[in-house]
Amino acid sequence: MQQPLVSILIPFKDTESFINQCLTSIVSQSYENWQVLAVNDGSTDGSRNLVHAFAKNDSRIQLIDNEGNGIIEALRTAYKHSNGQFITRMDSDDIMTPEKLEIMVKSLLEHGKGHLAIGQVHYFSHRGISNGYERYEKWLNALTQTGDNYTEIYKECVIPSPCWMVHREDLDLCGAFTPNLYPEDYDLAFRFYENGLKCIACFKLLHMWRDYDTRTSRTSEHYAQNYFLDIKLRYFLKLDYIPNRPLAVWGAGAKGKEIIKSLQEQNIDFYWVCDNPKKIGKHIYGEEMFHFSKLKSLSNAQSIITVANAGAQVQIKKFFSKLNKKPMEDYFFFC
Repeated sequence: MQQPLVSILIPFKDTESFINQCLTSIVSQSYENWQVLAVNDGSTDGSRNLVHAFAKNDSRIQLIDNEGNGIIEALRTAYKHSNGQFITRMDSDDIMTPEKLEIMVKSLLEHGKGHLAIGQVHYFSHRGISNGYERYEKWLNALTQTGDNYTEIYKECVIPSPCWMVHREDLDLCGAFTPNLYPEDYDLAFRFYENGLKCIACFKLLHMWRDYDTRTSRTSEHYAQNYFLDIKLRYFLKLDYIPNRPLAVWGAGAKGKEIIKSLQEQNIDFYWVCDNPKKIGKHIYGEEMFHFSKLKSLSNAQSIITVANAGAQVQIKKFFSKLNKKPMEDYFFFC
């Protein structure tokens, strides 16, 4: 197998308890032609010293201080100092399985440019994993087994931030880490989708994803639900919305209301539907709430679904199937 250089971008901040395991898992990789660009984002614990010790013992590891502030600027700093043909990202609190890099490099070499190498992930924690993370892991891995990740991109982030690898030219095509949009991993997943990078199906576990109370995705405001909704609607309107077709929003919960307010602010016409008899016929935010059967009378409508209940989603799919409507063309699940 060819041995192209892989640049591994690792922003880190105060992960003294975990970064040793992270770097050890990289040093132990079966694939050896890699470089680590570890960017310290203002750590106040001993994590910088730990990385420095690794860098002294292995010239493939570079310790760099963030040229800005925050994870996006840390990724930019890392990318600026990288020179690998292939680019991947790693979280400083996670662990690579021993053949992760080898499998991803092989996938990219076999499929060529225009492809995205991904892999199965597994959450782990000293206290056990919540049902929410367990469901997310199962859902994400099922998509990754077939490479159909984009088919549900408006639900959640379908490309795990620390488990992808791509040709450098393809990352540049997608804008790399230029946008200042959070959550930055979800934004990048949409740009992979926008630029037509094909996901390479993978059945193997490549990444161990650590969960703990102070991980960034739990504590930073940039990963709150309103940020996810903003990203979803932004890219839907840019990539999949067809203005000459009627637009409907199905659901009157918190997410549905946030989307309605955003559409109103952008002066985008829509119909609002639900199956709640207490709300049907009433006006909310000045908009009349219709029964979902209204969709039968709308010619060639597109629908955003904000109903989160799994059982209800099954029934909604059946409803659209009877109308010969297709997912990701005629209706889009936003949760």
